[in-house]
Amino acid sequence: MRTLISTAFVSLDGVMEAPGGEPGYRNSGWTFKEVDFLLDAYEIKGREQQEAAAMLMGRVSYEGFSQVWPDMKEFPEYNAMPKYVVSTTLTDDKLVSNWGETTILRSLDDVAALKETEGGPIIIHGSVALNHSLSDAGLIDRYHLLVFPLLLGAGKRLFSATDKDTQKLKLVEYEAYANGIQKNVFDVVR
Repeated sequence: MRTLISTAFVSLDGVMEAPGGEPGYRNSGWTFKEVDFLLDAYEIKGREQQEAAAMLMGRVSYEGFSQVWPDMKEFPEYNAMPKYVVSTTLTDDKLVSNWGETTILRSLDDVAALKETEGGPIIIHGSVALNHSLSDAGLIDRYHLLVFPLLLGAGKRLFSATDKDTQKLKLVEYEAYANGIQKNVFDVVR
């Protein structure tokens, strides 16, 4: 079974929306505007590219990332790996041609089936609504979180507000950096 990893920049109050400067959000770009840059804090991002075998994202994140990431030299491994987009509305003719193999999945059952295939870890970037659905369905196996020392208030949060049973997490890796960012890697306890 493949491991499904959710990776996110989050504020201390759980907001993950618009970390890189996406338009239409009051605190857009908070990862770069509000906290001093410290390269060591982002080590996990390079490691994720080396360890992941595929990317999974929702339609909105795919539409945003596919316009920028294929031309970025910082993401060579991501650009080459297979991508899966979970969407009920996206069609093959809307997929970009310069970002490698991309497959549209139509349901969480399709994601569960993908996890049963051979291969390495699958990493989820962005994709707030998809993260909520996957977590609520018990499909996420691990979280890679860079927690920023900020309280942003409004914004989309990584974790859903669904009334559900407690889900235990096991902290398997952590580090705190001089700029206040904390790396927290959690395995979901089953």
